[in-house]
Amino acid sequence: MAKKKLSVLDFKRMKTDGEKITMVTAYDYTSGILAEQAGIEMILVGDSLGMTMLGYDSTVPVTMEDMVHHTKATVRGAENTFVVADLPYMSYEISPIDAMRNGGRLIKEGGADAVKLEGGSQRVEAVKAMTQAGIPVVGHLGLTPQTATQLGGYKVQGRGQEEAEAILQDAEKLTEAGIIALVLECVPAELAKKVTEIVSVPTIGIGAGVGCDGQVLVYHDMLGIYKKISPKFVKVYADLSEEIVKALSEYKREVKEGQFPGEEHSF
Repeated sequence: MAKKKLSVLDFKRMKTDGEKITMVTAYDYTSGILAEQAGIEMILVGDSLGMTMLGYDSTVPVTMEDMVHHTKATVRGAENTFVVADLPYMSYEISPIDAMRNGGRLIKEGGADAVKLEGGSQRVEAVKAMTQAGIPVVGHLGLTPQTATQLGGYKVQGRGQEEAEAILQDAEKLTEAGIIALVLECVPAELAKKVTEIVSVPTIGIGAGVGCDGQVLVYHDMLGIYKKISPKFVKVYADLSEEIVKALSEYKREVKEGQFPGEEHSF
């Protein structure tokens, strides 16, 4: 029996009931299949694919074409899982019309169920425009990777009282504008817990403590595939890079020694 895709209302119910929401990134057909088979409730086609899949040093070079391409592939693999797709850098900042047009592409062409954008009060009009156009929007506060340079690099946000108050206000403004969920990245656990308590939408934490309504990790980080960056908040559940290299090395050895292909692999 096919798994039932959860809806925005299901996620709100989970928040109310205290049931944690699981989210991972996925970027292609195969990772979409595996995430769905594991019963993950929400998939993020993150612009982190810029690093894990395309070899960039940051998310900044990722284009709308990249996001549409990878979203389409992931959705084909995870037909019964709620898929959120990232709006890449400069696809929504210039005007609410740009946000609506590009958000619409991720829904219409990519097949996503919702889109995600970074930023606080300055994104309210973009959120309103997309929401009014029928595009579900997920917010993202704290460490926002697309503008990490402006924030002083990849570091915890909201430690000072003024910063913390700004995040709380932004969370309320985004919720009023119509977001369906809110990602909190690299903020102190107590602040994330406070945001979770004051907003009516589910919060999804990454490096934000256990008090959020759910958690998200990058697929390649948690499976030990991408090791260029190792954030403190990542738990590595399997070291697949070691296993993959071992398998490839064994294949090479067998080919060199004439052991592969054997009779059972030949016609």
